[in-house]
Amino acid sequence: MQTEDINENINVIFQPPGGHFVPPNSTKTILQDYPMVKAFLAGSFSGTFSTILFQPLDLVKTRLQNPTTLLSGNNGGSRMVAVFATILQQEHLRGLWRGMTPSITRCVPGVGLYFCSLDYLKTQYFADQTPRPLESVALGMIARCMSGVALIPITVVKTRFESGVYGYSGVASALREIYRTEGLRGMTCGLIPTLFRDAPFSGLYLMFYTQTKLLVPGEVFDSSLASPAHFTCGITAGILASVVTQPADVLKTKMQLYPNKFKGLWSVVVYVHGKYGAQGYFKGMVPRMLRRTLMAAMAWTVYERVSKSIGLK
Repeated sequence: MQTEDINENINVIFQPPGGHFVPPNSTKTILQDYPMVKAFLAGSFSGTFSTILFQPLDLVKTRLQNPTTLLSGNNGGSRMVAVFATILQQEHLRGLWRGMTPSITRCVPGVGLYFCSLDYLKTQYFADQTPRPLESVALGMIARCMSGVALIPITVVKTRFESGVYGYSGVASALREIYRTEGLRGMTCGLIPTLFRDAPFSGLYLMFYTQTKLLVPGEVFDSSLASPAHFTCGITAGILASVVTQPADVLKTKMQLYPNKFKGLWSVVVYVHGKYGAQGYFKGMVPRMLRRTLMAAMAWTVYERVSKSIGLK
């Protein structure tokens, strides 16, 4: 797809209240003068596609981590299949996409903001060089923290929608209800474990992704094999980063589902270890690993492709 085609298609994004389209030249000027806008649009587009596709895996992960909906089984794989079957039986196919609205509300601007922040940081500090491993970790963590803090209320709503415990009718009503009954604490519950999960994941993912790309011959990324190469690098990075950050995901889910039950992060750690042992920190790892790995790999693949098409790279 050519730059001109994409610029034409996103004219509607810059449509003013009066209903008149901004001329194509004005849109082109915006994209040329503000590369962060390009990064945000490319990130949001990639986030939309991957979020919709892999939402069922996130839903199953949340159900596995919630003791009120946990099904017994011999191993993580069989429990995951049992949860899938139960959802299909009780809520039908559309039930697999429960919580899609808050997921989209969180992930689309969140991924866009992440890539936007990442592009800004790389442009400012690493314009003509590839970041070293630890520098990649720092870049990924800082960019993720910025988007994570901004969108934590939506993350809370998303988790509760997917759990099946709460009967919210919509995102806006859920936010109002949480603020009315739990205040600011309820709106931001689970922020610390969320950052402990997302920031290291993004930092480690960016490091593994960057370093894996260095192992691929440069001419591959200029050929028809570019997208498969990006996706393979993303899969490798996602698997490694998911395993390391799984315990933080379990703690985050507990705190957001039962904010009145736990006084802080340490109380959740004690509860999970006392009730489930060390394996409790890895509940829901299989669906989360599948989702985070595939979602991140696809998001980066689409982002790299769109960025190249609109002249960001």
